[in-house]
Amino acid sequence: MTSTDLVDDLTALDPDRTGIDDRVAHRLFRDARSVGRFLDRDVPDALVREVHDVVRWGPTALNTVPLRLLLVRSPEARSRLAGHMAEGNRERVLAAPLTVVVAADPAFHRHMGRLTPHAPHLADVFGADPEGSERTARENAWLQAGYLVVGLRAAGLGVGPMGGFDKAGVDEDLLAGTGWRSLMVLNVGWPDGEGTHHARAPRLEWDEVARTV
Repeated sequence: MTSTDLVDDLTALDPDRTGIDDRVAHRLFRDARSVGRFLDRDVPDALVREVHDVVRWGPTALNTVPLRLLLVRSPEARSRLAGHMAEGNRERVLAAPLTVVVAADPAFHRHMGRLTPHAPHLADVFGADPEGSERTARENAWLQAGYLVVGLRAAGLGVGPMGGFDKAGVDEDLLAGTGWRSLMVLNVGWPDGEGTHHARAPRLEWDEVARTV
């Protein structure tokens, strides 16, 4: 099943039905795991692009959509990225079929004339506030990264998110000339079995995380 198939299934659900379909919930959350072991099988750019074409519609503040992606495939680029990873993450990067550097673009405001045609002045507002622009970029790119992980899972892929790396080093090396700022690294591929030997870790219960006022 491709991501398009899953979206078609979701739209075919009874619009009057409340709650989350169990099949979807299991695929995206309950059964899905952070994956560390992958099959030796390619993840084509076309599939990643298909996922992005779906998840890009998720909301961001003022439609800033600052998420940027660097798909790391070549042995040379993979080796460079591994050199910036924490020791425990280096082999994971070298072994994964595809690794994606998830980044934020602080200069997202350059596109605001097209993204917010009803408020083109926002380009100048953000352009005059570099500190606010970088904060907005990071906050909203993190939000979009969550959409991306769920979208990749919807397409049947496994994802291994990692935060242990030298962000400044990656920015100066692999992201040089883009102005993008790295946030996380995702290993992506087809899971080998469950993709992990770790047992499912517990989660907090509703009463521990929510209040009604």
